[in-house]
Amino acid sequence: MPTHQVHHRTLTVRGLDVYYREAGPADAPVLLLLHGFPSSSHMFRDLIPLLADRYRMIAPDHIGFGRSAAPDPSAFRYTFDELAAVTDEFTQLLGLERYALYIQDYGAPIGLRLALAHPDRVTAIVTQNGNAYEEGLGAEAWAPVLALIEKRTPQNEAAVREIYTPDGVRWQYLHGVPDTSLVSPDSYEHDSARLARPGQTGIQLDLISDYGANFALYPAFHAYFRDSRVPLLAVWGAHDEIFVPEGALAFRRDLPEAEIHLLPTGHFALETHADQIAGLMRDFLGRRLPAS
Repeated sequence: MPTHQVHHRTLTVRGLDVYYREAGPADAPVLLLLHGFPSSSHMFRDLIPLLADRYRMIAPDHIGFGRSAAPDPSAFRYTFDELAAVTDEFTQLLGLERYALYIQDYGAPIGLRLALAHPDRVTAIVTQNGNAYEEGLGAEAWAPVLALIEKRTPQNEAAVREIYTPDGVRWQYLHGVPDTSLVSPDSYEHDSARLARPGQTGIQLDLISDYGANFALYPAFHAYFRDSRVPLLAVWGAHDEIFVPEGALAFRRDLPEAEIHLLPTGHFALETHADQIAGLMRDFLGRRLPAS
């Protein structure tokens, strides 16, 4: 499978720099890759070259993440509504009239907001541990977050701050991975370095405190699935303790034709299974995407 050059670019949206990776033919069907916490478009570094021969791959860093702008919370509201609005404007400035979504972790509620706003633009969805159902919430991992959503106190914030420590980030990458030597330390060390920047604690606490707004939208997401019958592929790390595999299987409730593959790995499945995921996507998108 040929390797294609990846371009590293920046686009100004609402006066904020949005960094993104892009590869593939300009006239090819678009795959919009939306990363999760605590990563960035860096998580797609292996996947992009594997599919860029056939698709235009575009992977932005959300505001507050990676190499995109990270304004102080006093100057930008760190909510999922706002991140989705910036992403929506980003796609419009790039002239993306139709695109398939790849959603993981935080990328799921961001991408699904785009689908609610523009159902005619979304050609397919690939979800990789990108949750949309209550069944997908791992009880132990989510307990401190749910407590914070219920009541934002210094005590509840302290419990959630453990997620942002180097050990907490490392755990997110390595839990559930049978052979952890396959996970490059560059991945979790990259994320930890970005989280260590000044102001990141406030940014991330604001955002995770807003996660309850995503639960409120679950019924709307489910209605979108039923009404649109959007082609959906789930490629899910079956050993993930954050978004457990029941969340992948739940998509069939509203999309009976959803194609679901549970992979023997954890939350960041691309770290160990990029080749397999690319193969599943190539087959799925080849069959289910409308002709360009």
